Formats: sequence, structure tokens, C-alpha cells
Amino acid sequence: MNHSFDITVIFTAYQSIGVQKYAYFTIIAALYISSVFTNVFLMLIIIWESRLHQPMYIFLFNLTCLGLIGSTALWPKVMSNLLSDKQSSSYEACLCQVFIVSVYATGTYSVLTVMAYDRYVFIINPLRYHTIMTPQKVKQLLTVSNLVPLCSVSGQVCLTAQVPLCSQNIHKFYCENISVSKLSCVTSSLYRASSLYGVSVFVLSVVFIAFFVLVSYIRIITVSVKASSDSQRKAISTCAPHLIVFVNFSMSSLFSIIYNQFVFVSEDMHMFLSFQFALVPPLLHPIIYGIKNTDIRKCLVKHVRPVVSYVTCYIKSSHKLSPNFVQQRVMSRC
Repeated sequence: MNHSFDITVIFTAYQSIGVQKYAYFTIIAALYISSVFTNVFLMLIIIWESRLHQPMYIFLFNLTCLGLIGSTALWPKVMSNLLSDKQSSSYEACLCQVFIVSVYATGTYSVLTVMAYDRYVFIINPLRYHTIMTPQKVKQLLTVSNLVPLCSVSGQVCLTAQVPLCSQNIHKFYCENISVSKLSCVTSSLYRASSLYGVSVFVLSVVFIAFFVLVSYIRIITVSVKASSDSQRKAISTCAPHLIVFVNFSMSSLFSIIYNQFVFVSEDMHMFLSFQFALVPPLLHPIIYGIKNTDIRKCLVKHVRPVVSYVTCYIKSSHKLSPNFVQQRVMSRC
């Protein structure tokens, strides 16, 4: 089959899930809507609250944006395919999905690395924190953490797009780079170049980042052990959300790699591993920060409490003005 952007990619993983697709659709819709709500709400809280206009929360805002972009590029299409009799996509749309999902994955790792650096400076040099993490420095870190994934993924997708195709069937629920590359003629030099480039990006973006974060936390733990009890509690409270998020996303990425490499696992396992990579992390990240971070928790209570009070008062007033109550008042006047 010659390479052409007129090719329609067919997702064969949907064919054997049967009536379970309705259960999958319900679960995905509930989790996706919850993910969008929690991420948007957290973003609004960061925008509204001037006390949260600090480097850590600016990076967190970027992280929630990536989560929204990654999940939105993936799950609406999956839900559409679950309810459709024909599960397919154009090759251009497939490459676009590969690009966005890959930017989500590598971008999340980049932002988590910048957040680890921010926590490192905050714990190691607390007195010089605002001197080091200036607005200009924050802009530079944000620019680098977003441009590096965009450039690296663009090179990967450009190489993949040039590979001649020999098939159109993907035994997955969505498009990702390894599966799309496997559609190509495996003997082509472009395929080998694309695979080598992908491995290089993975090693640099994942292994290096994991090593950097590990060294940062070893240094933080070393300093915290020698500090006072109050300093230790402060270090734990500020670093715990980031560490939980980083470990969670790392495990999800590991599951995704397993998912991409081992094709002959059940479709249920395929869907579960997809959840772990692109649905659960965007949902859990704002929840983890909302529960573990004191500043965000206080701001959430500040904004949620008036809403709860208003709803409670409305329900009580509606109960007092029930039809029976109104009818009794009318009869009493008569």
C-alpha cells in the first residue's frame, strides 16, 4: 500500500468488546466530565486567587492545561467510536492525535521536572527563593518546558508521516506513535529512523527527567533530615503533592509502554491501560493538589462554602414555599 493521506485508519480493538462498549462509554464519560470539571475549577481558582499567583501554582496551571488537552484529544473520539458501527479515522486526524497525546505525555514530564526544581529551590534555599524564582525565570522555565516537547514531538510525527504505509488496521482504541509506525513497511529506512528517534526522545525525556527528580528529592530529604521538626513537616507538605503526582504519572506511563509493546493482551486490559495513561492522571492531579496543598484547600473552601450555603438556603426556601404550603396560605386568607 502506497503512502497517502487519503487512507482511513481502522481501529480493530473495538470489534471484540461487544455490549461492554456501553459500560465503557458510561465510565469514560463520567471520568472525563469529572476530569474537565476539576481541572477547569482548579484553573479558575488559581486565576481568581492572587495569593496563588506564585511559581508553583503557575506551573500547576500549566500541568492542568496539558491534562485537559491530552484527555480532550483522546476520549471524545473514543466515546464516539464506542457508539459508532464503524471505528475509523482519517490518517491526518490520526497523526494529529498522535501529536497532541505525545505532547501531553512529554509536556507533563517537562512541567513535573520544572516543579521539582521549584520545590528543590524552595526547600534548599528558602531565603533566596524569590530571588532565584523571579517572574523572568518562571517565564523562561515555562517556555522551555513547553517548547522542548513541541519540538521533539514535531520531529517524531514528521518522520512518522513520511513513512510509506503497508497496512491500515490498528489494534488499539486510539492512535499513538508506535501503532501508527507499525502500519509502515518495516523494511524502510524511514521506519528505522523514526523508531531510533522515538527511542532517543524517550531516553532523554523520561530517563533523564526521572534521574533529575530522584536526585532532587534525595537532596531535599538529606537537608530535611538535618532540619527541625517544623521544617520537616513543611518540606513534606510542600513536596508530597508533587511527588505523588510524579509517581502516579510515571506508573501510568509505564503501563502505557506495556500497552504499546504487548499487542496480544485482552481488549479489557487495553482499555484499562489507556485509562491509566490519559484519563486517570488528569483527574487525579487536581484532586491530589486540592487535598494535599493547604493553600489550594483553603481557597477551595473559600469559594465552595458560599455556593453550598446558597444551595442550602434555596432548598430550604423551596421547601417552605411548597405547593401545599401555598395552598394553605390561600385557604387561610379566604
